[in-house]
Amino acid sequence: METVRHYQRGLGLKAEIQDTLGRDYKGVLVELARRHGHRLSAGDLTLHLAKEFGFCYGVDRAVEYAYEARTKFPERRIFITGEIIHNPFVNARLTQMGIQFLTGEYGTDGKFAGVGEEDVVLLPAFGVSVGELDILKKRGSILVDTTCGSVMNVWKNVERYARDGFTSVIHGKYWHEETKATMSRATAYPNGHYLVVRDIPEAETACDYIKNGGAPDAFLAQFGPACSPGFDPDRHLGRIGVANQTTMLSSESLAIEAMLRSATTGRYGEVELSSRFRAFDTICSATQERQDAVRDLVEKGVDLMIVIGGYNSSNTTHLAEMAAAHGPTYHVADSECLVSADEIRHKPPGLECEVVTRQWLPEGPLTVGLTAGASTPDVKVDESIRRLLSFRGLSIEALNELD
Repeated sequence: METVRHYQRGLGLKAEIQDTLGRDYKGVLVELARRHGHRLSAGDLTLHLAKEFGFCYGVDRAVEYAYEARTKFPERRIFITGEIIHNPFVNARLTQMGIQFLTGEYGTDGKFAGVGEEDVVLLPAFGVSVGELDILKKRGSILVDTTCGSVMNVWKNVERYARDGFTSVIHGKYWHEETKATMSRATAYPNGHYLVVRDIPEAETACDYIKNGGAPDAFLAQFGPACSPGFDPDRHLGRIGVANQTTMLSSESLAIEAMLRSATTGRYGEVELSSRFRAFDTICSATQERQDAVRDLVEKGVDLMIVIGGYNSSNTTHLAEMAAAHGPTYHVADSECLVSADEIRHKPPGLECEVVTRQWLPEGPLTVGLTAGASTPDVKVDESIRRLLSFRGLSIEALNELD
């Protein structure tokens, strides 16, 4: 029986797994681009890579811990409570390593029915709910915790709100694993409550209720599972603390915070604001940096943007939304979605399904911007660059002039 049953700072095998990680995830052309101002060119094709993209620190750490766990426990069954990050390539690689994904309803005993004391369970970068963590601890499983530090920072603030009698108003998607885990931190305390607002229109509804009141039943019918059990808008919107899912669009989170502050002031006045409203900066720095880099890239001018990352990746989706506001943008789940110069599979912002677009790659001189979500490895950007070159009949050697 191991003396350590809950690993929260890795397993001490980082050096042993670095070569394998490099083979699986590094991109030679990405490194070349970084050495040359994030720019590559060949023939009449110019590629501009965002200054910040791909794996963030938290994702890097999560993937490292998974590889360390497989190395430390080669003979044990290893499970993960859900996708370690929202990237199909990374999750497929873990499956190839023999790591099994647990399925079943979130937060229930049934999801963990087959897990025992001798098994290893990975907790994903998004974290898990208080209830799921309690179930796993009771089962005595070996836990390898990859929860991102930025997520835990949100939890600390939400827990502080709950202890002090403030309702957490969370900018996020109530069905997302991270937000579910955050919601559970609010209700882990007596009389703790939460309300999740998806976007500015939903925030406007909450603000209107704060300022003017309304019909509780109609409010609850609109928000449904985005409210904590027993939520009473007449009582629980009187003292609020703002938080957010770390991968949301940062400008939207800041706008919602300002709206809620204004609504609270409008209802109770400046004198009572400090006793009724709280907000802390819980925006992930990596999310902010990647969003800033996309904004800089499109403002400099590109003919089209390619955004690479899982379709269920919140931070990737927001990068695509930002880019699409400036010009043609294609959000692809994987480099293989770049089928040919005539065909691309992608998910337009606002749609739930992948579509196929023809004649997407213009002929003649072309400047393409590329970025990737925080859960996308460099190898996928690398593969995309290679495909773009091949579509123009260009070889990788055409880039060597940069060296």
